[in-house]
Amino acid sequence: MPGLVHVVDDDDSFRTAIARRLKLAGYDVATYASAQDLLDAAPDDAQPGCILLDVWIPGLSGPDLQTRLVAAGSTLPIIFLTGHADTPTTVQAIKAGAEDFLTKPVSSEQLIAAIERAMVRQHTAQARRGRLETFRIHLAALTHRERQVFDLIVRGRINKQIAHELGTTERTVKAHRHQVMEKMQVRSLAELVSIAERLGMLDTSDD
Repeated sequence: MPGLVHVVDDDDSFRTAIARRLKLAGYDVATYASAQDLLDAAPDDAQPGCILLDVWIPGLSGPDLQTRLVAAGSTLPIIFLTGHADTPTTVQAIKAGAEDFLTKPVSSEQLIAAIERAMVRQHTAQARRGRLETFRIHLAALTHRERQVFDLIVRGRINKQIAHELGTTERTVKAHRHQVMEKMQVRSLAELVSIAERLGMLDTSDD
């Protein structure tokens, strides 16, 4: 899977060698001598890519950079590659969302496999976010009354109950319900409930 690998390491010879390996494998590569260099470059996480990051770097450390990127909302997967691995740092990095934690020296096969997993994970996450944004757009297209009907439908109310709660007729509710299904582009109640759950509109306190 093609993509751009951002290599952050203060060792110039390592950056050169790893860039060569990755380019031979078909990846585009951008290298940075420090964490701040990457922050200044503000890499675009909309395109396929990942960050190959050392732990101990002069100035801002690898884990500190990870914290900054997460806080900034970056979705680029991070793979740590270091010669100074220790259990607490590894656990901290993984808990903070690192895709993988590799120890130098690393084989080309192991490195490429980790990068491919990261790229696939990023693609899946981006597709999921795209679907959620589409759901939000559809939801925003509902009228006020259609939104009320939507909210009651996904909470299990039948047409008669909805009509009673909204002070209208069952026939009117059926018409609104049809419009809700059309605008949300679904064909079943289960799909509608699934959308509501994925948008965080339902919780265990709903009756």
